Order: sequence, then structure tokens, then C-alpha cells
Amino acid sequence: MKLSDVKRILDADVLCGDEMLYVDVKRCFACDLISEMLIYVSPQTLLITSLTNAHIIHTAQVMDAAGVVFVGGKKPDEMVIKNAELSNIPLLSTPHLIYDCCGLLFGNGVKGEQRNSC
Repeated sequence: MKLSDVKRILDADVLCGDEMLYVDVKRCFACDLISEMLIYVSPQTLLITSLTNAHIIHTAQVMDAAGVVFVGGKKPDEMVIKNAELSNIPLLSTPHLIYDCCGLLFGNGVKGEQRNSC
């Protein structure tokens, strides 16, 4: 699935990265704990979160995320958006909450991140 499909399915607004809506989304991971994102997420995973601070952009950079979707209509401040633009990280904002986003994407074939057994 492409980010453009995610945008349509989630009724999302693109905050930055219009030119990157062709990016493939292999999996998604919904969480508000950056430590779990860093432990469990593999590259090209779409992050779904309500966190809007600069740390989420740094996390997306480190894990080579496909993009970030902010839920509940949340939008980060302009400095965070600018940082995402400079880092080539697409940002979207949807009115849906995390649970609904996951259900909508799962129903359209996007798998969740697989947790490795310890």
C-alpha cells in the first residue's frame, strides 16, 4: 500500500511530504512510547501516534519510518514539521483515533509490526 492510500483511508491531511506519497507502507505500528518504537519497529513501518513533539521525528529518522500519522486531529508545531521536511519524513494528520486507524488499515491489508520472541 502507498502512503497516498493511507491518506485516503484515514481521511488524513498531509502536513509535509506530498512528494513522498508514493512510498510503500509495509507495516504499521501504533504507540505513544518511543522506547517501544525503537525496540519493535523495522524500516518502512508507518508510525501511528498522538505524540507531536520533536522526539517522534528523531525516532522516525532512526528507524527509517515510512511516515508518521498523528491521530485525533493533532498537528505538531511548525518547527517539528520543518524538521520532518528536512529529514524527508512524510507527516499526516487524521481525525481518527489510534484504534480506528489500526482497524481501518488492517481491514485494508496493512499488517502490524511483528514482535520478536525473546
